[in-house]
Amino acid sequence: MKSKVCDMFGIEFPLMAFTHCRDVVVEVSKAGGMGILGAANFSPEQLEVELKWIDDHIDGKPYGVDLIAPTTMANKDESATPEELDAMVPEEHKNFAASILARHNVDTQDVYGGLPTGIGGFLGEKGAANIIDVAFAHPIKLIVNALGVPPQYMIDKAKEEGVATGALVGAKHHAIKQAEAGVDLLICSGTEAGGHCGEISTMVVVPEVCKAVEEYNCSVVAAGGIVTGRQMAAAMAMGADGVWTGSVWLTTTEAETAPSIKEKLLSTQSNQTVRAKSRTGKFSRQVRSPWTDAWEDQDAPDALPMPLQSKVSEPALRKVTQLADAGHEGAKQLATFWVGQGVGMMNQSLSSRQVVYDFMEDFLAASERMTSFMND
Repeated sequence: MKSKVCDMFGIEFPLMAFTHCRDVVVEVSKAGGMGILGAANFSPEQLEVELKWIDDHIDGKPYGVDLIAPTTMANKDESATPEELDAMVPEEHKNFAASILARHNVDTQDVYGGLPTGIGGFLGEKGAANIIDVAFAHPIKLIVNALGVPPQYMIDKAKEEGVATGALVGAKHHAIKQAEAGVDLLICSGTEAGGHCGEISTMVVVPEVCKAVEEYNCSVVAAGGIVTGRQMAAAMAMGADGVWTGSVWLTTTEAETAPSIKEKLLSTQSNQTVRAKSRTGKFSRQVRSPWTDAWEDQDAPDALPMPLQSKVSEPALRKVTQLADAGHEGAKQLATFWVGQGVGMMNQSLSSRQVVYDFMEDFLAASERMTSFMND
């Protein structure tokens, strides 16, 4: 297929698949698209294991790595220890989270006990550099920062290694800033996207960004609620060079999504997601549940800055998911996960390869339909 993204990465079809599952990365790349491993929750040692496995199974096909190294967050310089970060979380927030669980008969005694909690995949400067070094030790073709302009170290190292850099953008001014920084691939994400997202719809932000960066040497892929080939065709008709997808892979047969979450996603409608700060401290779209509703209540405490809010939400939701997997009814109601508004079209669990092939078939049908309008 003729596309700047296909030429940039040597792929057959400009479908990029963001996932935390290495099996999905491999299957998508082998099917003609390009798998992107979400590395945010991995330690350098864990990432090395994951990338080595991918290298051994992907048959030389291209793939990428995505991480979260925001330029503005608490403890950006990592001067605080995990214990000190835990101490920065107000008891009010932990107590509020525990009260939500208790109302649904979830035992809260061990939610915040034990070892210091993680920071939800957000990396400070040193942590980001360590992860980046591991990634560049493997034959990746793309490295992406999911929040803000990539650290200068990442941009410089990528140019040195001949690897493309990518960044998520949700508005025209974000795109221009990234392009001026030298980013090669802009992932233009509308508010329909799962996870961190802006407030402008995909239908508006994609053509706006494409026009704004015409003078720069970068490519644009569209994201935000895209789960079908016909949506992909529409995005490319608006100027995108391909698409970036995430939610659609959560329900694939290879995905490591928790069983209770996968079951919930398959029955969730497109109007049953919410964009809120309660999970990470920044706006992110997730399945609406009594957990998300409680944090939107007027009596709820304000969300903490990154990464502190994750220290409240992740331990609680981790326990909720574990209990939901075991059949706990209250936990099943509370369970939530990041997903885009396209979830209403994700109605069955298919293999990752089949999802790619369905995208191709649907894209072709949409393209032929558009061509038919031009015929006499």
